Amino acid sequence: MSFSQELRRLAAPVYEAIFNHPFVKGIGEGNVPKDALIHYVCQDFEYLTSFCRVYGVAISRCENREQMELFNEQINFVLHSEIHPHHNFCDVAGVKYEDLQAKPLAPGAHHYINHMTTVAQTGSLGEIIAVLLPCPWTYLEIGQKLIEQHDPTEDHPFYEWIMFYGKKEMDSVTHKLCALLDQWAEGASEREKEKMKDHFIKSCELEYLFWDMAYQKQQWPSEMSPVEA
Repeated sequence: MSFSQELRRLAAPVYEAIFNHPFVKGIGEGNVPKDALIHYVCQDFEYLTSFCRVYGVAISRCENREQMELFNEQINFVLHSEIHPHHNFCDVAGVKYEDLQAKPLAPGAHHYINHMTTVAQTGSLGEIIAVLLPCPWTYLEIGQKLIEQHDPTEDHPFYEWIMFYGKKEMDSVTHKLCALLDQWAEGASEREKEKMKDHFIKSCELEYLFWDMAYQKQQWPSEMSPVEA
């Protein structure tokens, strides 16, 4: 079993929790509440902006141009391709994508971004890969599972979202990152591998919490409406 396969085995209960979250199940069933879609896009836009920055830090830690090209490709993917599933959510919610950008971070998104940024600032390239990998990997498996369960046609409200994440391009991203992580793990100390495991599992858990944050329309206490006496 490769190092990445071992991480996936350890994270299996979290993956199952993600698959069974009402937001994710609602995508397959085509009935996610519009305010949850809006909250998700607002937060994911900011999250993915930070994701690109962490990819940039990864480039600075790369040992060769082949590794640099991998992360450069992923920055381009986030900036120019991953806007399409956001547009799908916005179309269903009846809002403009441009109106949902540069919004304040909710607690769940804030926590996840801080987790990634801390690892990027203090960790090795292997640790950075481990902290980033759950994002594409969980989305790939969500897309694949929703295709298997619902076999959506083009009239499904979230057809574009499901097909975007369940098809070949996301599979390629995940495969390349897993391969690089496995290569790095071969020369890593036991202590570093334990750190990579911890970063990976925590990111998986934060993926679950991100879905829940969006579904619950999570806010900071200071943003909540005051309770009437």
